[in-house]
Amino acid sequence: MPHDTSRGRTNSHPARPAAARSGRPGHPGHTGRAGKPRTGQPRQNGASRPGHGRDRRHETPLGPDDPRGLGGYTLLGRLGEGGQGIVYLGRDRDGEFVTVKLLRGGATAGQRARSRFVKEADAALQVSGRHTARVLDADMSGDRPYIVSEFVEGPSLQHVVEDRGPLTAPQLRKLALRTAAALAAIHRAGIVHRDFKPGNVLLGPDGAKVIDFGIARTADATPLTTGPVGTPAYMAPEQIEDEPVGPPADVFAWGAAMVFAATGRPPFGTGPSAAVMRRVTSRRPDLGDMQGPLRDLAARCLDKNPAARPTAPQLVRALREGRNPVPKPRPTKIPRYRWRMMVALGAVVAAGFVLGMLF
Repeated sequence: MPHDTSRGRTNSHPARPAAARSGRPGHPGHTGRAGKPRTGQPRQNGASRPGHGRDRRHETPLGPDDPRGLGGYTLLGRLGEGGQGIVYLGRDRDGEFVTVKLLRGGATAGQRARSRFVKEADAALQVSGRHTARVLDADMSGDRPYIVSEFVEGPSLQHVVEDRGPLTAPQLRKLALRTAAALAAIHRAGIVHRDFKPGNVLLGPDGAKVIDFGIARTADATPLTTGPVGTPAYMAPEQIEDEPVGPPADVFAWGAAMVFAATGRPPFGTGPSAAVMRRVTSRRPDLGDMQGPLRDLAARCLDKNPAARPTAPQLVRALREGRNPVPKPRPTKIPRYRWRMMVALGAVVAAGFVLGMLF
C-alpha cells in the first residue's frame, strides 16, 4: 500500500460534498470536481518553509510509463508507491500543488482492487476536520481511477523522529491533541482508519494532519481482504488475530504512535513482523522514559482488551483538560483472541501430559 507522504502547500480548496460524488449509490462513478477559488501561486524554485527539514521537491522523476496528466491535473513526479497504487505530486489548473493517487494497473486492475480503491475515496470524503488531509476530487469511472487530495507541506512524524529524535514535551502535547482530534473526526464519520502510524501523520505548517485511508473502512463493513491488515508495530491485538476491528484499534495505534514520538521507539519494539506481532499480543508495552499524564494515557490506550481503552473523544477531552478520563470498569468478558491463546496453551499442556504418560 502506498504511503501518502506528500509534501507541499496545504491546499485550502473546499472538498466536494459526498452527496455529489456519483450517480447510483454503491456504483463507482466520477465524483466531480469541486469549484476551487484561486488561493495564490505555488512557491517557486522548490522553496520550502523553514523548520520542516525537507524540500518540497522530494518527488522522484516520472518514468516512461507514468502519465503526464490525469483529468485536469499535471503530474510532476512520484512521491511514493505500494501494492495498491502510485502517489504523485501534481498541480491543478490554478497552479496549486495536490497529491494524486493512481490505482495500480488502471483498467487491468481486478475488481477487488478497484472496490478497495473506491472505498478509500468514499471513506476519506466522509471525514471532515482540520487535522485530516481532505480529498478534493476523485474519478473512479475511467480506465485510470485516481484520488486527488490536499498537499500538506512538511515531513511525516516518522521522518522527524528518525532524523531529529523524540519530540519535546510541548511538541508532543500538540501532536497528541491534534491527532486524537483527527481520530475523533474519523470515528464520528463511522470510519475506522486501521493504519494509523507515524508515517501517516504529516507535520505541516498548520499542525499535524492524518493521511492515507488506503485500508480504512466503515465500522460495519465486510472486509475486502482476508488476514490481518496494517503495520505490525501499530496494530492492535484484535487486528493481528483477525478479529472484528473497530475504533478501539485506532486508539491502540494512537497510543503506540505517541510512545514512538516520545521515545523514538515503538512500544513493542522492531524486527521481523511475526516477532513484533507476538509481542503485541502477549507482552506489556515498553513505555521507556515517557513521562507525565501522557504516559498514563498511552498505557491505557495500549490495553490488550479493546473494551478497556478510552475513546478518541475522551482522549481529546483528557488532553484539553490536562487530566486522564475516568477509568472504565475492567471488562469481565475475555476477548476471543485471548480464548484462542488459552485453548492453544491448554492443548499443548494436555498433549505433553499424554506423551509423558505414554513414554
